[in-house]
Amino acid sequence: MKIAFIALLFAASACAQAQSATLPAACGPDDVSFNVTLDKSQHLLEHSRPGKALAYFFQDEAWAKIGLDGAWVGTNRGHSYLSVSVEPGEHHICVNAIYRDHPTEVAHLSAEAGKVYYYRVRVLPLDSGSYLFVDAIDSDEAKYLITSYPRSLSHSKK
Repeated sequence: MKIAFIALLFAASACAQAQSATLPAACGPDDVSFNVTLDKSQHLLEHSRPGKALAYFFQDEAWAKIGLDGAWVGTNRGHSYLSVSVEPGEHHICVNAIYRDHPTEVAHLSAEAGKVYYYRVRVLPLDSGSYLFVDAIDSDEAKYLITSYPRSLSHSKK
């Protein structure tokens, strides 16, 4: 087990991401930032609105901005979550960690009306930089995280 963990660290170190001069198209503009508060009273699983899908983003450690289709939709602040209502169809997710070297990761979402999707964001700090993971998770893990984490409420700074 220890050997596998060490091998993972070396592999992640070799692949450590550095912030490029421009963010991917799925992200929002560089100059957008958010005021973030945590609501520790909300621990309920939401349902999608009629004709829409719902995407949850859970953040471990650090802070991260979440983008969909070229616009920032919010920020998670360490050990928190946010949810976003999305139209059915193809969507491009961007996560930009607000951590040391600002690693960025992208993912794809094929949303269906009435469905709920869950993603977990993790930052692995390394001496050579940080590695960002964005993984789809199942509803059981999501329900557990909703009871464990506060809801992130973010409003764009003007």
